[in-house]
Amino acid sequence: MTGLEVCVDYDAIAHNVGVLAERAAGAQVMAVVKGDGYGHGLIETARAARRGGASWLGVAQPGEALTLRAADDAGPLLTWLYGPEVPAAALIRHGIDVSVGSLPVLEAIMRGADEAGQPARLHVCVDTGLGREGATLEDLPGVLDAVAHGRAEGRVEPVGLWSHLAWADAPGHPIIDEQARAFERAIAMADEMGVSFEVRHLANSAAVLTRPDLRYDLVRPGIAVYGLPPVPDPEGRDFGLIPAMRVTTTLALVKRVGRGQGVSYGHEYVTDRETVLGLVSVGYADGVFRSAGNRAGVSIGGKRYRIVGRVCMDQFVVDLGPEPGAREGDEVVLIGPGGPTAREWAEAAGTIDYEVVCRFGGLRAKSGDV
Repeated sequence: MTGLEVCVDYDAIAHNVGVLAERAAGAQVMAVVKGDGYGHGLIETARAARRGGASWLGVAQPGEALTLRAADDAGPLLTWLYGPEVPAAALIRHGIDVSVGSLPVLEAIMRGADEAGQPARLHVCVDTGLGREGATLEDLPGVLDAVAHGRAEGRVEPVGLWSHLAWADAPGHPIIDEQARAFERAIAMADEMGVSFEVRHLANSAAVLTRPDLRYDLVRPGIAVYGLPPVPDPEGRDFGLIPAMRVTTTLALVKRVGRGQGVSYGHEYVTDRETVLGLVSVGYADGVFRSAGNRAGVSIGGKRYRIVGRVCMDQFVVDLGPEPGAREGDEVVLIGPGGPTAREWAEAAGTIDYEVVCRFGGLRAKSGDV
């Protein structure tokens, strides 16, 4: 084998959704499968999530939603990230729920409903403090008034009221409660204006795991679906979640060198004894973080070894020690059972595990072995 092999355990994804459904305690589960299922594969992840008990799926981009419908997914499905250029008619014809956070987007969706000849299933997004998508509380009355008129005209069917948390992965942060209070104000505003919704949804992965008071009617876990808890488990069990991605390659070369040997560009690592170096034929072109040089590790034969020197475009080096048991062709585990976690890679590279799995997941098409 050359290059990376990225394997995904879809049974683990189904298991994780089941764990999250238990945590949701009666609330429906929307598994977020945006970003090609966080690098785990859009269609395959969606099917596994449905099998695990996700009654809803969520994606950011309209194209992802249409791809799922083309793959015969027929369940409740929400897409939310677009401007007035949204392909509303196509989404509506395929029974895909759409989100609005502004009047221009709502107008585009109602025009799409006219073209499709059926009402749009609509979720209203409220910006409760993230400062990203959604209508502010000041703008929300105007949006709700337009939704009420659209409902009376048979152009929209209000389905959901939702928002997104900024600090849920830091349990106890005061902004969480501030956003919860703002969301309650949005709910009260809608009730006062006579706009009722089937589901209200606020909780992401971290809130599902730590804030039972914020689960409402529907929860939207993302990263936890893939077995990566966004917050520490007080019991040290990762909440029963199972990481779904495994990333491996092989040792391309093993050779003995003397003390004082510089390794890779710039000699940022120099051997302090006679040792054996192992060459791994993947690099930053394959998703390995260049910033992980001299920091990240891999596992070979059940033992951990540190990457030494700079990560190159298509290779990096590990110091195997003076008496290694490793040989050319041995499996190198970058992520997965028996090796480092995505969280460890994130800490080494100065990022988050979300980016790690998305980055390596982009190699699935090349590996051909998922």
